[in-house]
Amino acid sequence: MELLRPSSLDAIDGGVPIHGGTEVVPLLRDRIIETDRLIDIRGVVPRGVSRRTVTTEQQLSSDNSYEGVTIGAGTTLAELEAATEIPDALREACRLAASPQLRNMGSLGGNLLQATRCWYWRLKFPCRLHGGDRCHARDGEHREHAIFANDFCASAHPSDVAAALLALNATVRTTARELPVAELYRLPTEDDRETTTLASGELILELDVPAAPRSVYLKAMDRKRWAFPLVGVAATPERVALAGVAPIPWLLESDLDAATPLPGTAYKVELATALVRRARAAVASTS
Repeated sequence: MELLRPSSLDAIDGGVPIHGGTEVVPLLRDRIIETDRLIDIRGVVPRGVSRRTVTTEQQLSSDNSYEGVTIGAGTTLAELEAATEIPDALREACRLAASPQLRNMGSLGGNLLQATRCWYWRLKFPCRLHGGDRCHARDGEHREHAIFANDFCASAHPSDVAAALLALNATVRTTARELPVAELYRLPTEDDRETTTLASGELILELDVPAAPRSVYLKAMDRKRWAFPLVGVAATPERVALAGVAPIPWLLESDLDAATPLPGTAYKVELATALVRRARAAVASTS
């Protein structure tokens, strides 16, 4: 296998991008993805957090000129956890996402593009995400699977960070375009089994995250620390988003009555209901 370290984005020509390796290396090890060429993008993808400020005279004369942050996709979760200028929901999602070792290696961009932890997909069953004609989880063991949008594929998206950014209404900047983080993801269908809208060769470069004076991230998991979310809830006064409940990060536009749990995931509705209630109460507080 060839490992290339391009000096610029323009020098990238094919291959599988790799940054911290916490996502790509296990997929290569398990032969879920195969390639003859890895592209080390650490030198060409932005890294770090910078404040964005308004530029009009009226706003600059006020005390409220800070309007958010721009985060390089190469920034590690550990760096984000320590960045006091980012919203609380994002910091907490990074803190709860993984062990310290993985947080020191894993990048923001890589975390957003995590593959499902569905064991049927990981064991390479011929499921719908692998091009097959059935979702094995629906008729099999599915305790950790989806309670929304699970008719075609019952996998559950594992990213805490993606749910936080969805609640914060973040914007993604790639090598090709700029889009709301909600439009980075798509539900798989018979015609297109992908769960993101990224084109071949398109890389995430930066994210713009609006200021959020009140935000929170709450998480239920099997272990006390560093497990994937059974249910994660990110909230601001305006938006609530969930992790671990659908094939993509899920924006809660109504209430949990719209959930369609499988027999083994009905408990997630109760978990989500309790966490959503707590999260909304936390961001509604003015203290």
